[in-house]
Amino acid sequence: MRMRPTLSWTPPEDLPPGTTDLGPVADALSSGGVLVLSGAGISTESGIPDYRGEGGSLSRHTPMTYQDFTGSARARRRYWARSHLGWRTFGRARPNAGHRAVAAFGRHELLSGVITQNVDGLHQAAGSEDVVELHGSLARVVCLTCGAFSPRGELARRLEEVNLGFEPVAAGINPDGDADLTDAQVGDFRVVSCTICGGILKPDVVFFGEAVPPRRVEHCRELVRESSSLLVLGSSLTVMSGLRFVRQGAEAGKPVLIVNREPTRGDRHAVTRVALPLGAALTTVAERLGIAVDGQTAVRR
Repeated sequence: MRMRPTLSWTPPEDLPPGTTDLGPVADALSSGGVLVLSGAGISTESGIPDYRGEGGSLSRHTPMTYQDFTGSARARRRYWARSHLGWRTFGRARPNAGHRAVAAFGRHELLSGVITQNVDGLHQAAGSEDVVELHGSLARVVCLTCGAFSPRGELARRLEEVNLGFEPVAAGINPDGDADLTDAQVGDFRVVSCTICGGILKPDVVFFGEAVPPRRVEHCRELVRESSSLLVLGSSLTVMSGLRFVRQGAEAGKPVLIVNREPTRGDRHAVTRVALPLGAALTTVAERLGIAVDGQTAVRR
């Protein structure tokens, strides 16, 4: 299945309202077997904006599509110039209280798994293990010709070497690591090729219009089947790549709980949607469960 390039979604007026009651979330976690599905909203407190929330980047930015990237050398130059600059911001981002709370729940065996739609690696940086990166990771680069993978840091060094003095000031950074630059700022930015075959390099992320790898989708479906409940954190569920797992869980009779300040496309399938900031909400839940969460460790009292 391909990610449909759905950039917006208008909530119908008859959606159930959000709540501030964290009791159902705490109850689900205390029972264990919770599968977390996280989206861009969990990383906003780390300085990475989301797409669709208040001030979301879609108001000023259209994400790169797979078709544009593969079909146009000019589009690739524009993407890599903007992404090269945005990568520096991603590299400085640190996990926030929401990421640390999820890691704490995992260490205390309350989770059956973590699926993230994010490409920032912050769940892993917080200590979560076996995270399924549904849309890939900006930390890796893949060659579209030979399939070789390489670290993003290596590509960053190569781009710096051939673009000395490239220091434009971006108007903003987006959840996909793409900085907002004008064509004039992109200028004659130089793109490098695969060191093995000379092929086109692409970040190992799923662009809009690109297929999520089938094996990855099936792995996520299996995680849904094995879970007791689903906990959606910071995702509007606008794109089908995440919504399908919510639908699968609901159809199987598994409780779906959502923590997201704005309405989501999955609200109809959920037993509750908590409309609270994620970091504070998950820290409160952790406290109710007797789990202390700080910048380094989480210990069960």
